Amino acid sequence: MSKFNYKKVMPRYTLVAVLMTLIATAVIMKALYTMTARHDYWMKVAEQKKIDSLPIPSQRGNILSCDMQLMSSSLPKYMLYMDFKAGGEKKDSMWRDSVDLICEGLSKIFPQKSAKEFKQHLEEGHSRMSQNWAIWPKRVDYNTYMAVKKLPVFKLSPYKGGFHKEDFNARQRPFGNLARRTIGDLYAGKDVARYGLELSYDSILRGKNGIKHRRKVMDQFLDITDTPPVDGADIVTTIDVGMQDLAERCLVDMLKEISANVGVAIVMEVKTGDVKAIVNMERDSEGNYTERQNHAVSDLLEPGSVFKTASMMVALDDGVVDTTAIINTGGGIMQMHSRYMKDHNWSSGGYGTINFARALEVSSNIGISYIIDKHYSNNPEKFVEGIYRTGLTDNLGIPIMGASSARVRMPKKNERGQYVNWSKTALPWMSIGYETQVPPISTLTFYNAIANNGRMMQPRFVKQIVKDGEVIEEIPPKVMRERICKESTVKTIQQVLRNVVLIGTGKIVNTQSFGIAGKTGTAQIWQRIGNNSSGKTGYLVSFAGYFPYEDPRYSCIVCIQKSGLPASGGKHSGVVVRRIAEGIMAQSIKRKIINSDEPLDVIMPEVKFGNMLAADYVLSKLGYSTSGGWNGKYATGKPIWGTVQPASGKTMALKKEPVYASQLMPNVIGMGARDAVYAIESRGVKVKLAGRGKVNSQSLPAGHKIKKGDVCTLQMN
Repeated sequence: MSKFNYKKVMPRYTLVAVLMTLIATAVIMKALYTMTARHDYWMKVAEQKKIDSLPIPSQRGNILSCDMQLMSSSLPKYMLYMDFKAGGEKKDSMWRDSVDLICEGLSKIFPQKSAKEFKQHLEEGHSRMSQNWAIWPKRVDYNTYMAVKKLPVFKLSPYKGGFHKEDFNARQRPFGNLARRTIGDLYAGKDVARYGLELSYDSILRGKNGIKHRRKVMDQFLDITDTPPVDGADIVTTIDVGMQDLAERCLVDMLKEISANVGVAIVMEVKTGDVKAIVNMERDSEGNYTERQNHAVSDLLEPGSVFKTASMMVALDDGVVDTTAIINTGGGIMQMHSRYMKDHNWSSGGYGTINFARALEVSSNIGISYIIDKHYSNNPEKFVEGIYRTGLTDNLGIPIMGASSARVRMPKKNERGQYVNWSKTALPWMSIGYETQVPPISTLTFYNAIANNGRMMQPRFVKQIVKDGEVIEEIPPKVMRERICKESTVKTIQQVLRNVVLIGTGKIVNTQSFGIAGKTGTAQIWQRIGNNSSGKTGYLVSFAGYFPYEDPRYSCIVCIQKSGLPASGGKHSGVVVRRIAEGIMAQSIKRKIINSDEPLDVIMPEVKFGNMLAADYVLSKLGYSTSGGWNGKYATGKPIWGTVQPASGKTMALKKEPVYASQLMPNVIGMGARDAVYAIESRGVKVKLAGRGKVNSQSLPAGHKIKKGDVCTLQMN
């Protein structure tokens, strides 16, 4: 073993130690220099490489119907961009070779623009070497994004090809415009609520945005989450999709038939106050009926004769009269304080001598106003206090922007005891529904209380708040008034309202299957179109009531604003209520099959071509099993189209049908109106319906290339 040579090794160690000390000293000096003399410069450089406090959008919650069907949901949308600087020369050569193929592909995906127009647009972006050049000016859905991503160059990674996207959450309603004004909407391109429940429950639906910061590492930006987002909760409404659709169709049919201007229909559950359907239709410049304003909760109009029920209730409750009181209405005209009160049949001789109950049954203006004026003219404050006692003017706490409470003015006196806002004619005309302003929702809440034996329920629009499938808050029914009048009074009113339908002005509303009770109403209103009077007398025709009379389950009001005569609360609004009531009650009727030809015979239901998810749900509830070639989930809120055919026994075969691309007309032959309208209008085509039943023919054939402004007429049979 060789000896350690101290003289040779130590100089080398010394040299290495000195060099390392010098290097360490240099590093420390450089660091000190950077931290002091160059501090400001490097801080500016660092600021260019990072972005702090960037928001991470939260997922907006869904709005669901009472049976948990999606009525409004957030689905991803994308803006598509091109970065012409990415990829360098290699990408540029690929771009020059593929630009024609790319433009032809884009033209097929977006038929509104030709391949030549796409080439001009993209070449402009290329000449500018833009890093964020919009390929298409509007947001697109996931399927469209994936179709664009398959094109040459676009299918490369963003850093090689330059194609990239910006994500957005877009609000979509699977049932189209059904209950649109109540459900609400967001401003286009923004996550900002505009109206309806979307606005009222915005803080719950919105959730909380997260926070992230961005750092540039190796020429790429890296996002680092600081605070994760908290997604919004879902709200479960009281709206029943089936009732909403039924009420809308029944109302629109009547509006078209009589060329009305505005129509409102509300269905409420008697025991809970749940609003099961609320329709607000208004005729646009093209003659179509759409929802533009929530007239049901905001219209402050003189209600007319539906107010007479409240007048009778006050008089009976105060004990100033009973229903047997005799009134001589004469020939249908009576002078009251320098004005003439007329009954609707004055030209044919009036009603003559009738009692107080009959006055309401036949809607005699003279009969009601005479009793009220006789007993309250010296103390009109007492009558108005009685109206307040019925809850008709209560603030209902409607969770929809624009909602108003009824306005019935209270007489006021000055210091000398003289009325300052009252005249002798105010009381009789107020008693029959004039000189008051009552929105339809307030009128219905009053009639709902009558059906509920005097207990007044607050109209409820939302019953639960749900997060991740769990109920985090229950919103129970709320009693606003335990009793709006004496028990004996409400029983009397119930019988009189039943007689209105049996032997009074609402006879056309009567059905043989179940009882309906309610009151007709017709009021003259002042109409204005633009800055000019319409030139015709306007009318508000109404019917408010409940059904079935024997055990009330639902209350309903229909109000229609129209120009000119004829105008009838029974023939127009009452008929709509009857059709809605028949449709609702038909859903609960169960018939037993006792006279089958064979004991093993099975009545197979006929199912229209349409949404397989809905068909499968209904068939399962009817006790049928399903089979066939279809699969799918409702995660996106989009239906799965197909047909249903009997298989064997109580088995139905569900077969998924191919769906046309979004730029082509679908085949809706055999569908019901709701599915057909959704399938077509979701592609941007307006629909006009003619007739009832299934779709028998469509004016734009299946496979037709959709153009802007297309209108498709569906013939139903």
